Amino acid sequence: MSERPSFKAEAEALRDELVAWRRDFHKHPELGFQERRSAAIIAERLIALGYQVKTGLAETGLVATLQGGRPGRVVAARFDMDALPICEENEVDYASANPGVMHACGHDAHMAIGLGLASLAAAHRDELAGALRLIFQPAEEGVRGAQRMLEAGALAAPRPEVFLGCHVWNDRPAGTVQVTAGPVMAATQDWACVIHGRGGHGAQPHQTVDPIVAAAQIVIALQTVVSRNVNPLESAVVTVGMVHGGDAPNIIPSQVKLQGTIRAYSAEVRELLLQRMDRLAQGVAAAYGATAALQFEELTPAVINDARVAEVVRAAAERVVGPERIHTDLRTMGSEDASFYMQEVPGCYIFFGSANPARGLNAPHHNPRFDIDEAVLPLAVAVLMETVARYL
Repeated sequence: MSERPSFKAEAEALRDELVAWRRDFHKHPELGFQERRSAAIIAERLIALGYQVKTGLAETGLVATLQGGRPGRVVAARFDMDALPICEENEVDYASANPGVMHACGHDAHMAIGLGLASLAAAHRDELAGALRLIFQPAEEGVRGAQRMLEAGALAAPRPEVFLGCHVWNDRPAGTVQVTAGPVMAATQDWACVIHGRGGHGAQPHQTVDPIVAAAQIVIALQTVVSRNVNPLESAVVTVGMVHGGDAPNIIPSQVKLQGTIRAYSAEVRELLLQRMDRLAQGVAAAYGATAALQFEELTPAVINDARVAEVVRAAAERVVGPERIHTDLRTMGSEDASFYMQEVPGCYIFFGSANPARGLNAPHHNPRFDIDEAVLPLAVAVLMETVARYL
């Protein structure tokens, strides 16, 4: 394999197509489980390349398989397709034509990268020993798209032995590749806390049990869960994202609802967060004569990269960008439903730097001015194809 050139030049030759695909997807964003146009374009391209394509999985998802020239193992790669309910503020000719919907997280780039990988793999089909399975998934943004795809058979026999996932990443500069063994993205759970008091007139607070005061103290108390209960060498987040209570300025309401999210890498830390949050909320509420009830909803497990797969990806990336552009230290408290696939199949989730501050392309993800340096597109294709080639 060392005598074979890397796939960098071949991927670079696809740059114009990659940019055109990405900008077309960006201009026509679709929310989760509504990605019909995107899926149709992807399916048409994959069929033309000779892939066996199954459409309509989890409503709008698709799975495409390319059988190589010889038998061997199966490698799966997943690419998400959904956009976000955000009004775009970029003034570019490929800005969203769908008001209130925007590709503000890079999934437009992911679809283009997936098509680029499909193109290179098809060009080298006879050299592959095994099969490449491409999963184009709807509804990654917190709408259980991965679970629906798994239920629809995305990893059905022949079962993949390796899973690859990726994300363009505006926290790191374009031209870099982030490959970290072990935990890289956190498990996430949403939570809600309803504080019940006794409502009444705002001018007669002594006749009430004010749930707003209790809720305010609970918000402050929750800030101590991580700082005073979690081992400082562990990572965790407790966030209050929503506060709802009251309908008029002169009425003390009977209840207030808090909502938020928690993040952690380990199950032990997550369980500690749940226990401490519950005890604090109930204890603080009781001190004010109120009651508090918490509910938790588990969304995604942690993304944990298999060390052996990560090493293969690192070596592949080194051939494409050189060792000086590879980082092995990236971890984030963000979450990703690629973790559901990675609970089933050992894999690696790769971050491709996509920021270019000199060109103003460094807005954070989920921001109305999010955009990327499109140089990341051929680079990501080359790294993924290099990795696939090492397995197949």
